[in-house]
Amino acid sequence: MSRFADLFMGMLGASPKKPEKVSPKVQQIMLLKYEDKDRYIKEKLHARAHHNPSHKWRNRRWAVLLAVNLLFVFSFWLDIQLLEGSLTASRFAGFHLIDLNSALQVMLAHKHIIVNLFIGTFTVFLLWVLLGGRTFCSWVCPYHLVSELTEKLHLKLVDKKIVTDHEFHRGTRTVFWVLFGLMSIVTGYTVFETLSPTGILSRALIYGPGLALGWVALLLLFEVFWSRRAWCRYICPIGLTYGAVGAISPLQISYHVEHCFHEGDCRKVCLVPHVLDVTIKGRASDETMGLGPDCTRCGLCVDACPTSALRFEVKGLSKLL
Repeated sequence: MSRFADLFMGMLGASPKKPEKVSPKVQQIMLLKYEDKDRYIKEKLHARAHHNPSHKWRNRRWAVLLAVNLLFVFSFWLDIQLLEGSLTASRFAGFHLIDLNSALQVMLAHKHIIVNLFIGTFTVFLLWVLLGGRTFCSWVCPYHLVSELTEKLHLKLVDKKIVTDHEFHRGTRTVFWVLFGLMSIVTGYTVFETLSPTGILSRALIYGPGLALGWVALLLLFEVFWSRRAWCRYICPIGLTYGAVGAISPLQISYHVEHCFHEGDCRKVCLVPHVLDVTIKGRASDETMGLGPDCTRCGLCVDACPTSALRFEVKGLSKLL
């Protein structure tokens, strides 16, 4: 199976696999790394001593996320009609923009392709093909930001042994993706849109709070006291839809095995740590590897890496420079 297929299956819930073949270049890199252990340890200590913890990409991401959502708010409250609607469906300077997963749910509920809806998704489709992965999740979704903040409380409670983190099989997200689609077909109603904290928070920010925020609060409590980032990791079909759309994106976080010390700092902060399985010693098959479609492009691993083994790159561009 090709690496692309492995990464796509990993997004659907399959466990990462050890590479069947490792390139001669990687074999040479690993040999040079460990033939002189004293030198290798000194390099690790030096890198750590000179690494200044950064939140550069996190801060940029939060700024973009807040700007996008506040633009909806200000456009509505100031009646400037620049960005109308919500994240589910909107109109920017006259151009219709429709969330891909919402459009899919509506067409399944109506049981036919709605031409106007299809046209409204085209611009959004192209945007996320270019940006790739689950960029929408970490750079736009308001629930992602709220959940990211409450995650800090969950980790503190786990560290103090007040609560225990419970993990589920990642394949449950694929099951829910199919289940929500079937419910739309059977009921003729977009069931997921009623439950989606993304849509609920977006509409609450723009038009004012409602009773649906109680459902969002219950989700956050479940994540704080039971399972870390449960909605995003195991239930929400939005990330799966955008991950599939952005699977061929030229923009990616790439891993450079030559610069990695395999200590796992990146995996500790990653929102979807299975995409960083390649950073484990012996898991890289090529000198440089992209992290795949399930990566949210949040940049937390890039900030955490002391040796710049993880970087934002555009495919093919580095070879031209």
